[in-house]
Amino acid sequence: MERADKEALVASLRERLGEVSAIVVTHQLGLTVAESSDLRRKAREAGAHYRVVKNRLAKRAFEGTKFEALTSLFTGPTAIALSEDPVAAAKVVQTFAKSNDKVTILGGGLDGQVLDADGVKALADLPSLDQLRGKLIGVLQAPATKVAGVVQAPGAQLARVFAAYGAKDEAA
Repeated sequence: MERADKEALVASLRERLGEVSAIVVTHQLGLTVAESSDLRRKAREAGAHYRVVKNRLAKRAFEGTKFEALTSLFTGPTAIALSEDPVAAAKVVQTFAKSNDKVTILGGGLDGQVLDADGVKALADLPSLDQLRGKLIGVLQAPATKVAGVVQAPGAQLARVFAAYGAKDEAA
């Protein structure tokens, strides 16, 4: 790789680091091309980005960013997962690591805060932003549904009483 290519790679990674809110740093030892492609595809589907990085270039890209404290994790065969959604990258990597022991979570970062491997796993267990929005909408709609049920209840009870009297009169 030529110097200009390395500089372009560092610049693009640094720019990408400014856009994301979460990063997961992993070791991937012995991962096949098919397994790596599968992990990348799953990351894309979840709205994350997974890539193998050279440690020296990654350390340069991380300098001056909110994730600069993670540079100590870049030793050995390293890859990173990035996402704008705080949970997406952690969730994808954690799910993949459960089924494949070739990927190990070293740590990560969330909006500039350093997370250890357990912190990343705890982050992966949180519901995604879309799931939280769905729950919030459900909570907001629940009172309206209950009010409608309460308003309808007396009319429904009255209708059942009339139906019972009607059935009684027909039987007699």
